[in-house]
Amino acid sequence: MNRLLALSLCVSVLAFVGCKESGSGKRQIGVIPKGTTHEHWKGVEAGAKKAAAEMNVEIIWKGPLKEDDRAGQIQIVEQMVTDGVAGIVLAPLDDKALLRPVQQAAGKKIPVVIMDSPLAGELNKDFISLVATDNKKGGYLGGKRLAEVLGGKGKVVLLRYQENSASTAEREAGFMDAMKEAPGITLISSNQYAGATADSAQKKAESMLDVLRDADGIFCPNESSTQGMLNALERAGLAGESQKVKFVGFDKSVPLLKAMEEGKIQGLVAQNPEKMGYESVKVIVNKLDGKPVEPNVDTGVIVITKENLGSPEVKALIGR
Repeated sequence: MNRLLALSLCVSVLAFVGCKESGSGKRQIGVIPKGTTHEHWKGVEAGAKKAAAEMNVEIIWKGPLKEDDRAGQIQIVEQMVTDGVAGIVLAPLDDKALLRPVQQAAGKKIPVVIMDSPLAGELNKDFISLVATDNKKGGYLGGKRLAEVLGGKGKVVLLRYQENSASTAEREAGFMDAMKEAPGITLISSNQYAGATADSAQKKAESMLDVLRDADGIFCPNESSTQGMLNALERAGLAGESQKVKFVGFDKSVPLLKAMEEGKIQGLVAQNPEKMGYESVKVIVNKLDGKPVEPNVDTGVIVITKENLGSPEVKALIGR
């Protein structure tokens, strides 16, 4: 079959098989993050683009600016379906609200990989694979690190992220499991939500300063909540090795790693976003090529501390 005929056939059945090609003739894969400002998503993008270059496909990287724009993310998925991309990689902002547009993609025979955060759908019907951190394990490791630096005793605050975010809910659950294993620790606040940005997290933390001054330890489950809490602690004079409060957060960024080196953070639970983006695109391309795909791909999680910053594993992860 010559190329002109192949393209003609692709256009004629686009609504059914999603075989869109770019002007360069490459299959197009839509990659939709929860947001586009966090360092985590920049790492995911880099990994996705690396895989695309190796596998000769084109990435369409598009997501909402902020991680609370559910309607915006739904519209992006729907537009990708309408445009007839070959496949979609999605990090759902809401595990329920994004199910309908994902089902629309599946109805058009466009394979979907769910990345980073689970979706309340059915594997092999609504989506083909979940590529993500073991988030419950990550939260558990964060809790164990906080218990360690507290010597197994003290008063602790959990500042949650936002409702219906499945990945952070799993981290919070893992953290709570670790706290149950530390009978000398008392949880004094666990029902407050940071919201989608570092600014909203900082405002929430500043509204809790009386509780934070009473606390011995704090845990936050993602990059923006960790950064917002750090900002609030710094402004209130509660951050640093000379202060009693110990702080463990989630995700790595240049400012958070710097704060760790300065003794303001005692641990960061770190994902591998580059691997997440890379493996997600790899799964989609394998599916399009008729190859078997794994239903679940664990992209790994470790705890970074001031003491292990120089280890080969951590240096490879943070690019130093």
